[in-house]
Amino acid sequence: MKQSSNVKITTLAAVQEKKLIKSLARVDIILFIVAAYISLDTIGTIASGGSQSLFWAVVLALTFLVPNAFLMAETGSAFPEEGGPYQWVKFAYGRLPAGIASVLYWVTNPIWLGGSLCFISFDAFSKYVFKISSGSFGEWAFKLGFIWIAIALAIISLKVGKSIINVAAFAKITLLALMVITTVIYGAKHGFQPFDWHNFKPSVSGFMLVAPVILFSYVGFEAPNAASGEMFDPAKDTAPSIRIGSAVSALAYLLPVLAVLLVLPKSAGDGLQGFMEAIKTIFSVYGGAADFLLKIAALLLIFGLLGLGASWMMATDRIQAMASADGAFLNGWFGEFSERFGTPFRVNILSGVLSSIFLIAGMKLVDGDSGAIFGVVLSCAISTLLVSYIIIIPAVMKLNRSFPEVDRPYRTPGGIRGFQIMGSIVLIYILIGSFGVIFPGTLEGWLGIEYNFADIWGLSRGQVELFTVGTLTFDIIVALVGFALAKNVRKSLTENPEVK
Repeated sequence: MKQSSNVKITTLAAVQEKKLIKSLARVDIILFIVAAYISLDTIGTIASGGSQSLFWAVVLALTFLVPNAFLMAETGSAFPEEGGPYQWVKFAYGRLPAGIASVLYWVTNPIWLGGSLCFISFDAFSKYVFKISSGSFGEWAFKLGFIWIAIALAIISLKVGKSIINVAAFAKITLLALMVITTVIYGAKHGFQPFDWHNFKPSVSGFMLVAPVILFSYVGFEAPNAASGEMFDPAKDTAPSIRIGSAVSALAYLLPVLAVLLVLPKSAGDGLQGFMEAIKTIFSVYGGAADFLLKIAALLLIFGLLGLGASWMMATDRIQAMASADGAFLNGWFGEFSERFGTPFRVNILSGVLSSIFLIAGMKLVDGDSGAIFGVVLSCAISTLLVSYIIIIPAVMKLNRSFPEVDRPYRTPGGIRGFQIMGSIVLIYILIGSFGVIFPGTLEGWLGIEYNFADIWGLSRGQVELFTVGTLTFDIIVALVGFALAKNVRKSLTENPEVK
């Protein structure tokens, strides 16, 4: 590849790459995908849509998850640079679009960690393990501890941190396998709920109900490429890891959703409640040991969620740090990697602070309009990950077209044409999902589907769109200001030794 300014790196970035420590083998990448990709809290939410949700989960697995895995497998093996998606967008379009994409990709995760994951984990602990009073010191200690343990796992060396992430991945697999096996035992003993074939028939309204959460759940195969510079052999290991990880992840979503539908007549609620109520129901087959095993299941869930948050912190903080070191965000101060650990310590701390701020906001803004506004902002902020792919997917498609000479250890079926067709399909889904995030209810309105803003959000349509558009606009402004302040870092460019 010709070393244009888009391909070159800054002197600061070149210095940081020398601090990286090779730590990730193929099995580590697979387990990292499992830890980062499988979001246990969304299984109940998907199942809450009933049998039609399962239909769309299968359809999207075939038409979105699989093509997306192919795209990331080829791109990650062909362009194995530290910073993953940031580098791909930079190679295709330059630093400014790459800087915007990296901010949108990164900011989702500290907000998700502090505004959602720690709340879900606390609810599971308090309800199924040990009761802690709401608003008490214990609640604050649990949630802050959850956040900063996840951040600490991102700060310590990847060689150590990956071991804990690997265990968290096994915790998820163990919990889901136990759930599916126990469902079979429960069905043999008590019978299953009749499958709702009537509502299994696909509809536009059913698709719009579950598509955003399924799409959000089905992205993320490129996350390990944030640490490509820390893989032993990224060119050879990326594609096989994604293929195996995608197969495991698809089954880890579809089988538990089916289990929930077979056990409960209707999901007992979204997210944690639907998932854990299904487990509580099927664990009745264990008699006197049921309560103890339910506590174990809750602890496995919490540990899995901790691994989920920590793995995304590891990935997205590296992306944002490389963007900073490469002259796309602020003055380069956040681009420094730790000499001792080889990790982006400063961005890690920034993520922890941002997570803590959203935790405090979530604890304080719980009632009335303020609580409703926080819910809208949190939902939109978390969903900016999906919006970032509006930039990332076209970028990988351009790299596929414009740099055919780059060695590609793995190629998608159909070559360049197959890659472009898959990319187009994935992009259409991303556009639909992103539009639904920014302008909720609009597509439903065009299709004649009822969408009651007061019931769903507790706010009027105008208020909801004000805060969804406002949240996204604020993120983009942060990216633009960050890019402007990085102009001095961009003055010093050098050849990128990782790009041939």
